Amino acid sequence: MRELLNDLDRWRRQGKRVAIARVVDIEGSGPRAPGAAMAVSEDGQVTGSVSGGCVEGAVVEAALAALDSGERAVHSFGYSDDDAFAVGLPCGGTIHLYVERLDW
Repeated sequence: MRELLNDLDRWRRQGKRVAIARVVDIEGSGPRAPGAAMAVSEDGQVTGSVSGGCVEGAVVEAALAALDSGERAVHSFGYSDDDAFAVGLPCGGTIHLYVERLDW
């Protein structure tokens, strides 16, 4: 989370809305450990990583949806999941991400 702080501070000063995605659980093998985080600004800028690139595109979409709806949600991506396979999650495990809009 610390690697996000400079970008989060800049976005806050710019008045941007931001969503945060955090790895909350892993089943089997996963690219990042629980606690890994990624932030997405309302204009699609990204900082941090939750999967080392495997599912980041899908996570950006989930984060932007959270900004629009204000809803919090857990999203899961696994090797057998069609979405995760399509975006290239090669680890063989499942990652669970908690995505929410950041309340400044």
